[in-house]
Amino acid sequence: MADPLGWDGYAASLARARQRTGTAEAVVCERAKFGVHEVVVIRFEFGFLGGSVGTGTGALIEGALDQARKLRLPVVSLLSTGGTRMQEGVPALRQLQRIARGLALLRGEGLPHITVARHPTTGGVWASLGADADVVLAVHGAQIGFAGRRVREERYADDPAYTAENQYAAGYVDELVTEDALDGRLEAWLGLLTGGARNRPADLPRALGALDSARDGWHAVQRARSAARPHAGAYLDDYFDTRVTLRGGIDDGVLCGIGSRGGRPIAYAAQTGTATTPGGFRTATRLIRLGDRLGLPVLTLVDTPGAAADPAAEAAGAGNAIAELFGAVAAADVPITTLVIGEGGSGGALAFCSADRVWIAPDACFSVIAPELAARILKLGPEEIPALAGKLKPRPEDLLGLGVVDGIAGSEPVSFVR
Repeated sequence: MADPLGWDGYAASLARARQRTGTAEAVVCERAKFGVHEVVVIRFEFGFLGGSVGTGTGALIEGALDQARKLRLPVVSLLSTGGTRMQEGVPALRQLQRIARGLALLRGEGLPHITVARHPTTGGVWASLGADADVVLAVHGAQIGFAGRRVREERYADDPAYTAENQYAAGYVDELVTEDALDGRLEAWLGLLTGGARNRPADLPRALGALDSARDGWHAVQRARSAARPHAGAYLDDYFDTRVTLRGGIDDGVLCGIGSRGGRPIAYAAQTGTATTPGGFRTATRLIRLGDRLGLPVLTLVDTPGAAADPAAEAAGAGNAIAELFGAVAAADVPITTLVIGEGGSGGALAFCSADRVWIAPDACFSVIAPELAARILKLGPEEIPALAGKLKPRPEDLLGLGVVDGIAGSEPVSFVR
């Protein structure tokens, strides 16, 4: 249906666009390679009626997604679009549903999809083919947003909210790139999103801090809280050869991404010692679901005094976010390996834990509640906190004796073999 509305002059506009760009439609779909990785590319041509999606465009995108499924290939979408083609009306708008359906089928086959948002990327294409990709890259300086420049109020025409940098700051873009570095970054991401060994658990990291036992429960808590002990960044740097970051909810206290260890991709979610916010839990949920779908084993590092408990966290749905992460861990088919590297504080820590493979570093601890909070509940004075810490049995040796951890990490990594 090339001209469903009979729009005056539309046929001539199509002819001029085809002559000017040398393409039949606003997208070109083809097979290509980034390094050794063969993919199906969906490339938008902005010079063709602003890269807008009409009925013909939607059919080409749907066909490309079908081809990717049949060939078992990843998809790379290079976006540059103003949205849906108004000259074709609602029939054009409904192409977004066809695209969403094709992406759902692609996800169901466990095939990765990377989007690159170039200048500009707005409208329904950003809200369908763009923002919901497994990995979202964006070109520095690009205009990105659901509302295009000409459809928002004039006072918002140059608002920084509609930029790649703001989308990155808000957690909706995983990485900012330059056009000249794009091929290399796509090659790196594709290498990490493919080739996972679904049934082989991630190796257990080696302990980087003190290897001796804590004197008592209070000593274990104090040592786990020490700023001097190794935190998540040190563990990730020691464990991975290379790694990239996935974003989601805004929480700098949670690091999520995919790394390569000995050429093997492993997904990771790591707490960094701060109270975890709803955004942090949601980012970890995204990471675990992605790892599960792509067959990537998952490593989690636990280090938090607990979930954020301030009014802002409640307003952002702390309980819902924690529940989603518990559910993602419980539903995952890929193996999840957990190492507690610092303070394991109650449910905010447990949500990051594997259901069947949990280890703890010698200088870490884990407790149902912080001893100070337990004292507050029991109406005890500050002088009774150290003794109360011992009663909570937070030391690695206590936890091993209780059967709630599988072991205490040592100076060498542990390889799990099923």
